[in-house]
Amino acid sequence: MRAALTGAAVQELFLTERAATRHPDLVASAGSRLCMITERAAAKLSETASPQGIVAVCATLGRSAQEALQGAVRLVAVLAGVSDPGNAGTVIRVADAAGASAVLFAGETVDPHNGKCVRASTGSLFHLALGLESDPLRAVAACREAGLQVLAADGTTGRDLFDVADSGALAAPTAWLFGSEAHGLAPALLATCDGAVAIPLHGRAQSLNLATAAAVCLYASARAHRQPAPRPIT
Repeated sequence: MRAALTGAAVQELFLTERAATRHPDLVASAGSRLCMITERAAAKLSETASPQGIVAVCATLGRSAQEALQGAVRLVAVLAGVSDPGNAGTVIRVADAAGASAVLFAGETVDPHNGKCVRASTGSLFHLALGLESDPLRAVAACREAGLQVLAADGTTGRDLFDVADSGALAAPTAWLFGSEAHGLAPALLATCDGAVAIPLHGRAQSLNLATAAAVCLYASARAHRQPAPRPIT
C-alpha cells in the first residue's frame, strides 16, 4: 500500500474485495493495473500472518552506488555485509527519518527487495535512493567521490561518538559505514575510512544492535547538520 501512496513505479496491484472497499482511491488510481484476488491468494502473496489484502508489484529500486549518490548528498548509510533483513529495513527507515539521501548495500548484503526488509522499512525505501555495490571498497570510493567523509561505526577501535560530535567533525557531509552484528567490519575496510567511531555504553549492556547503533550515529550527524552557525563574538 505504501508503494502505491508514494508514487512508486507500481506495475500491478492486487486487492481483495474487502481491501478495495476500504481503499477506493487505490482502485480509482490503479486502472488496468488492478487485479481482484481472494483472501486466500492475498495470504499466499503477502508472506505475512495478517495480510492487509493489498499486494503491489513494483519496479526494482536498486541502482549503482554512483547513481544513488547523485546531487547534493550530506548524509548516507552504507551497509557492508549485513545479512539480517529486519535490521537492514529498519536502517532504511532510520536513515529516511534522519534526512539521509541514500542507503548503500555493499558486499554480501541482504537484498533490499527482500520481503521482510521491505516491511521493516515501512515504506521508507520508496523515499530515498538505494545503491547496490558488490565491492564495499568501491562503495567507500563512491562516497568519497561524492564529497563525503566516511566514518565507520566500530565499538572496538572507534573514538567516542560524543567526543567526535563535540569536535565539530560531524558537521561535514558524512557516509556512515555499518557492518554485521556478528562479524563487524573487516580490518581492510576499516583502514579505508576517515575514522572509526564508537557509541559509548554507560550501562551494563555489552552492545547495541545494528539498527539502534545506526539510529544513534545518523541522528548525531543530522543534529550537527542542523546546528545554527556560531555567532561572531562582538
